[in-house]
Amino acid sequence: MKLFLKIGLPWICSLAAIFYLGLHLGSSSTPPKYSDEEVEEKRKNPQTSSFQTPSRENKLQSLTTSSTNSTRFPQKSINNPSLPPNLIRIMEGGDMIESMGAYLDAVRAMDKGNVTEVISAFEALPKGYGRHLEMKLLMRSWSAIDPEAALQYANESLDPKSERRFGISEVLAGWANRDPDGAIEWAKANNSSEKPEDNPLLLGVIKGLAEQNLDSANQIFRNLPQGSARWQASTFLAQKYAEMGFDRAIDWANQFPEEDERMRETILGQMGARLARQDITATAQWVKSMKNDKASLRVMDNLLTQWVTKDATAASQWVDRIAEDDKRYYGMKQLTSRWALSDPIATAEWLNSFPPQLEMDPVVNEFVNRISTRDPEGAAGWALSIVDPKTKEKAVNKAIAAWNRMDPEKAKTWQQNNLPRIK
Repeated sequence: MKLFLKIGLPWICSLAAIFYLGLHLGSSSTPPKYSDEEVEEKRKNPQTSSFQTPSRENKLQSLTTSSTNSTRFPQKSINNPSLPPNLIRIMEGGDMIESMGAYLDAVRAMDKGNVTEVISAFEALPKGYGRHLEMKLLMRSWSAIDPEAALQYANESLDPKSERRFGISEVLAGWANRDPDGAIEWAKANNSSEKPEDNPLLLGVIKGLAEQNLDSANQIFRNLPQGSARWQASTFLAQKYAEMGFDRAIDWANQFPEEDERMRETILGQMGARLARQDITATAQWVKSMKNDKASLRVMDNLLTQWVTKDATAASQWVDRIAEDDKRYYGMKQLTSRWALSDPIATAEWLNSFPPQLEMDPVVNEFVNRISTRDPEGAAGWALSIVDPKTKEKAVNKAIAAWNRMDPEKAKTWQQNNLPRIK
């Protein structure tokens, strides 16, 4: 009994005291229990919910207030703002897929009554290129509700370096989908370019029109004066027509304006690269049908780039059959430049089938350039077959320079035996 009074009783008292303190101090941090009716009411009315922390409420209020001040759409009095649960999930971060799904739902249900809330969710994302997809969804959806308000927001609130131009373009594209005349009128009235005739805003209109009526977009492009807007529009349309199929793309390319030769060369070259990836044989027929100008040569360049990787022998046979001499020798040079990198032996065998002549000098010289660092002795031998003396000397010197870096003694011996006249 004495042992119990000395040890057991104090131990029991200590346990009782600890239990009492834990119960008393822990009651303030225990989450309140709600009935099923209360939980459902708080789910329907999140603004009264105690589940949301004060810091998050302050952040949402700041974002919503700043967004409201930057737009022209009808505004409502907001004293204790709160977003729908799906938008709160977006702004609180977490799972990327869940956040994107919630954002898509919000944009899809966007109307004049909840524009401010959707903008707040968008503005919670970090600025820059990383949110371009979300921006595109917002601008396209908003353009169907109030395009001018969306344009004002894009101009005043989006980052001028990484977002503004893209945002404005997407609003105009969405607007042009539904009301092309209205979008064109706004773009012309609000052009602030240093060159009034070069209107970059029309690019967004063309993008939107192209989604519904590609030929209408092309008509606006053809009426654009020379400038950056015309360049950007032509690049975009070349891609769109290439996606429509080979015949539509060729029809568009053959009607491309000829007054700007440099742009025609660039755009048709891009078209040739895309079409060659789709159908090499048809692209080759197109090249043969084109007149011998810079545009046709650029298309040939891109065609051969694709063809060499698939069937260089067939490409060489096609080049051999080109009727125009200038075009044929140009094609031979471009083919040599590409083929020599992947199979210099096969390239050399093909070149050996042609006799040395002045017209072949650029072709052989290109071969020397390509193989000098890998086979300087072979390059030097090919350089000797060049007809023009100045071209030959430059080619030989290039091969010898590469050879000297690899085996100077052997290079010196070769020079003594083969170049008594070249110093």
